[in-house]
Amino acid sequence: MIELEVNGAPADAAPADVRLEPAELDRLVAAGRAAVPERSDSYQDRVATARAALAWAHETFGERVTVASSMGDEVLVHLAGESAAGIEVFFLDTGYHFDETIETRDAFEVLAPVKLITITPRLTVAEQDAEYGPKLHDRDPDACCAMRKVEPMERALSARSAWVTGMRRVDAPTRTDIEIIGIDAKRGKIKINPIAAWTDEDVARFTKENYVYENPLRELGYASIGCAPCTRAVKPGEDPRAGRWAGRAKTECGLHT
Repeated sequence: MIELEVNGAPADAAPADVRLEPAELDRLVAAGRAAVPERSDSYQDRVATARAALAWAHETFGERVTVASSMGDEVLVHLAGESAAGIEVFFLDTGYHFDETIETRDAFEVLAPVKLITITPRLTVAEQDAEYGPKLHDRDPDACCAMRKVEPMERALSARSAWVTGMRRVDAPTRTDIEIIGIDAKRGKIKINPIAAWTDEDVARFTKENYVYENPLRELGYASIGCAPCTRAVKPGEDPRAGRWAGRAKTECGLHT
């Protein structure tokens, strides 16, 4: 596994920020949607569309595309290895992950033919505690997410023209209109969401039929997996994301907003 050195890196070590012009973004989206029209009438259609989207992304962008994975979206990494062997996969190690999530990352390093890269925040947890006080995630979760998730991911995406996520429309009310191939206007990049149309049943079926390695937390009732201090198991009948930032109005970490 490749570790991306970031702590203490000089400012000039950061990659140049790649932002595609609006006309180029529109051209690429049109080309992508023509090459990968969304077909979602059946489970087989949705799987075929996801595979085609990943293949298109890899063929179109090569080293300028990356897959962002939290290792709570296991089917995405599995699909990437199947449909775009050698593609880069970023794992953001916030310093607060469950041990099971780190184990899942290590398993996919062996099981999936992808280039797995781990990125880290500029500050270790101890350094953040010393500067901002302990348990910032309890006192100001938005600030904690900004430092431990958003900033390092922005840095990692900087030199890329496109990125792939495991976002699905059924995840949350804020995600119901996401496109399989769309535009990340905030960053000036193409954003590919191969499994956007997948249902929870699709994920379960694909996992079973294709022997996808699962994060062990799934068996403990964790439907949506994030950092340990801000994630709990969900109860039967609860919304899958009810275990994220439980008791707060917060529903997103900021990576997709």
